[in-house]
Order: sequence, then C-alpha cells, then structure tokens
Amino acid sequence: MTLESIKLIYFDGRGRAEVTRLMLAAADVKNEDIRYIFQRWPAEKSKTPFGQLPVLNIDGKMFRQSLAIAAYIAKEAGFYPKSYLDGLKVDQVIQLGGDFQTVAMTALFHKDEAKKSELEKELKEVEVPKYLDFFEKLLKESGTGYFVGTTLTLADFFIYDIISVTIDRGVLSTSKHPLVDGLVKKIESNANVNTYLANRKKTDF
Repeated sequence: MTLESIKLIYFDGRGRAEVTRLMLAAADVKNEDIRYIFQRWPAEKSKTPFGQLPVLNIDGKMFRQSLAIAAYIAKEAGFYPKSYLDGLKVDQVIQLGGDFQTVAMTALFHKDEAKKSELEKELKEVEVPKYLDFFEKLLKESGTGYFVGTTLTLADFFIYDIISVTIDRGVLSTSKHPLVDGLVKKIESNANVNTYLANRKKTDF
C-alpha cells in the first residue's frame, strides 16, 4: 500500500470496523488499531468529523463512514476490481450483505428480550436461509470460489464478517451451503488473516 501512517479508531469490538481490520491484516499493512471503551467516547465524540465511529486517520486527516473507509482500504490494498463492471458486482454483494446485516443486528441486539427472542427465531428460520441462498447463488454464478474474479475482494471480506458474527451467535451454519462454507475457509486460510484471527480477543459485539 502507498499509505505510510494510518490509524483506525473504533470501539473495543468488531462491529463496523472489522471488515477494514480484516483487509489491513490480509494485506499486512501496519496500522494503529485504536479502541475506545464506551466510557471514553463522550469526551472524544466532538473530536470526530461527524460524531461517529469508525474513523480512519491518514497522516493526521480524519475520514468517516465505515463503507467509505472499507472501500478506500480495499482499493489501496488491491481488494477492489479495476473494471467498473466488476466494481458494480462487488458493490451489489456489499449492499445485499448490508441488508442481511441490518436484519441480523436488529435481531441479535434488540433490547426487549421478548421481541428479541421473536426476531431471532425469524432470523434463524427465515432470513438466514434466504440470504445464504442468495450468497450461494452468486458464488455459483461466479464459478471461482469468490464473489467477483479469482482473488479476494471487499465483497468476500464483507460477507465473511457478517457470516462469522452470526455463526458465533449460534444462528447460522454454512453446512448446507458449500460454496459459502468454502469462501469462509478461503479467508480463514489466508496466512495473515489466520494470524489476526488467532490473536483477536473476544468482544461483546
């Protein structure tokens, strides 16, 4: 990468920064992974561009919005296609994954326990199979084991992150979707990612 000094600032959890962390790890890019505990956030909030995290600090300049940050790192690290058409394919996977992410996070982190139980049941029985079918179909159409092209792209990291979170939460299994399962294994077998995952501490989100 051409970047010399970057700092990724987020809370002490995976959340909306993890896709970027995974790509930085895969590309073996040295960076400062700054994690705020929630108690520290009120004092830091006014220092960020939009009062939100994550923030990417590049040589002292701060940039916000998780997808914009992830897309930038993907392009710098070679995880985004040069072709506009392939870029469209990557973006459609990301937006489809974003739809799934919204449904999953709403269910998994709902504050009302009764409603949470209801939403988790629907997530596990309806939404998870639906989206896994979508992802499996896209991988079958690609025919390479990746969503776009023959190497890892932002699309692969984005879907992997969502899937790994829902696997950890016990509401998803890739056993009936061999292409999705294969993608998960491809990413986790990347030497740099494997090292990162082995050292990643367990967090609440």
